[in-house]
Amino acid sequence: MKALVLSSGGVDSTTCIGIAVDKLGAGNISTVSVFYGQKHEKELECAAKIADYYAVPHFVLDLSEIMKFSNCPLLSHSTEGIRHQSYAEQIAQDGEGMVRTYVPFRNGLLLSAVAALAMSIYPDEDTEIYLGAHADDAAGNAYADCSREFTEAMKKAISIGTYGRVHVVAPLVDLNKAGVVKIGLGLKVPYELTWSCYEGGDRPCGTCGTCIDRAAAFAANGVEDPALKK
Repeated sequence: MKALVLSSGGVDSTTCIGIAVDKLGAGNISTVSVFYGQKHEKELECAAKIADYYAVPHFVLDLSEIMKFSNCPLLSHSTEGIRHQSYAEQIAQDGEGMVRTYVPFRNGLLLSAVAALAMSIYPDEDTEIYLGAHADDAAGNAYADCSREFTEAMKKAISIGTYGRVHVVAPLVDLNKAGVVKIGLGLKVPYELTWSCYEGGDRPCGTCGTCIDRAAAFAANGVEDPALKK
């Protein structure tokens, strides 16, 4: 069994790398990052460093042409700015449903692209694709492509489309972010190498939705975020 882990350079995907390495061994793992037109390359740089840490092959796919028509504020060409509020505050203000930082069908696009990659580089192997979706992102239907319902549907579609050779694995889908961090701490995941902030720069802004969630997850585990010690 081989595995391709979708790696954004953040907490959730890096936890998935730790889980996959623990399960299958680093020799059977590769990581994959995707450039889709993000405002900064910080997360891609971190993903490469994390691959080096685990000594696993790392692939980068360019899907930016597809996203050039979207005005999601995470994209470099967007006319919208990043909202510096927690997701809970955004949902309270706007109601449940898609948040503005939802990149159109991103997880569906990434899973499909990586399924094609898996069939290409591991034509004679069963392959698992690890996705770091978790329950906090799916809450309030903020990110529909992080839900268990979505993950199960993609799992079935990809299995059919790859003749049963490629299998989607979403080990965090029923956990909140604090639960994700708890697992990662147990696996000694190198969180000091990760980046979550929607803004680029040398240090996290601390006030965007993902920064707020990350800080709360580490605090819930009684530890300081290792990335802030640098």
